[in-house]
Amino acid sequence: MISAHITPVILCGGSGTRLWPLSRKSYPKQFVPLVGKKTLFQASAERLSSVTSALNFTPPVVLTGSDFRFIVTEQLAEIGIDPGAILIEPEGRNTAPAILAAALHLTATDPEAIMLVAPSDHVVPDTDAFHAAIEKGLASVAAGKLVTFGIKPTHAETAYGYLELAAQPDASGAAVDLKQFVEKPDAARAAEMVDAGTFMWNAGIFLFKAKDIVAAFAEHAPRLTAPVSAAVDAAQIDLGFLRLDPEAWGQAEDISIDYAVMERAANLAVVPFDGGWSDLGGWDAVWREAGPDADGVVTSGDATAIECENSLLRSDSEHLEVVGIGLKNVMAIAMNDAVLVADMSRAQDVKKAVTALKAKGSVQATTFPKDHRPWGWFESLAVGSRFQVKRIHVHPGAALSLQSHFHRSEHWIVVEGTAQVTIDDEVRLVTENQSVYLPLGCVHRMENPGKVPMVLIEVQTGSYVGEDDIIRYEDIYSRGQGAKG
Repeated sequence: MISAHITPVILCGGSGTRLWPLSRKSYPKQFVPLVGKKTLFQASAERLSSVTSALNFTPPVVLTGSDFRFIVTEQLAEIGIDPGAILIEPEGRNTAPAILAAALHLTATDPEAIMLVAPSDHVVPDTDAFHAAIEKGLASVAAGKLVTFGIKPTHAETAYGYLELAAQPDASGAAVDLKQFVEKPDAARAAEMVDAGTFMWNAGIFLFKAKDIVAAFAEHAPRLTAPVSAAVDAAQIDLGFLRLDPEAWGQAEDISIDYAVMERAANLAVVPFDGGWSDLGGWDAVWREAGPDADGVVTSGDATAIECENSLLRSDSEHLEVVGIGLKNVMAIAMNDAVLVADMSRAQDVKKAVTALKAKGSVQATTFPKDHRPWGWFESLAVGSRFQVKRIHVHPGAALSLQSHFHRSEHWIVVEGTAQVTIDDEVRLVTENQSVYLPLGCVHRMENPGKVPMVLIEVQTGSYVGEDDIIRYEDIYSRGQGAKG
């Protein structure tokens, strides 16, 4: 059974509001290195690749939004994984339409394809144990069953849904039939279920043949089949991405795979897994996964704890020191544009902060300080009524579009690498410690012709310095292998 080819389907959407301010709508938690040096998405992609396993994983199929497509390719390139198809969802419609779209895409070329569906933002420390669990599930898949993975509870968690098994799992780790799904319980009920031994956390990870899940949708959620099929059939290739048709996609119901299919299907099996797992659903989970010291303290970045207990101190801003003195059960997370300080027991309430900030119109509610683009990224360092200072990072071989501005002039100072600068009819190279002036109205472009990143400081001055003061004449984001777009 181990010779079967498995196609990972990585779900890469969501906003992760419970991990604000590090996770935001414009740059959600899966793209952030919350635990370890790799991002959650990168760790998931590596875990589901043949580089780390004897299992025969094919290149992954990734489902994500348009805003994240270049982040996906960039982060996969950083870890040396070539993606399979990257399906672009015109808008988030929950997991059911996304999984059906992936299944229809796969059945078009291989009806027998086996899909392993996994979120991109989970932590699974024991990769070998996880692969062994996948192998245990393949026998059930061969028998036409839909397999889900149940996590052995370590405590009475109220933030997760549960799976009730038809029998106690044995020591072999073999799949067990599913009795029923259980909604998120209260604390008393969660404790009872953990004691019973037949309940497991619902990880939202699935294994099945593409044709079997398509048939399950046809039987249990036929209302989704027509719009999702139409969205896949009318999908357009765009710079190597597959854009699902927005009009058809908009007709699909916003619903999870559990509600649409799994809670209705009779051919479900659960593979028990006790190798360690977390969906990092809050800062308390990050604290647990990071490994608190003897005093229960976790520090990250430029953070210092003095006589603290059971606390998380984290700085995600360069040269910004976070210092805690005498703290107990406190989480403090600092970025250069926002700081969160809360009692550790209120980790699930962090999303209330996002709601409150949205209500007052704060940009920090949804927008990440770094704005990621196909060619790299930029961040604002200082903003005034008639000026703005940015740091701009351009990938090797990448270029910005040819453009001009109505209301501002710009000064560019190269601090790393070499920039090839176009100003009207002139093209010149600008190296480290050199600068160039771009007068108002000139047609210009910056490119990185080198093999290392190029970084420059941009000083904008004028009557208006908003991002919409721009005329684009052509879009050339990539020359060579530096970036796609």
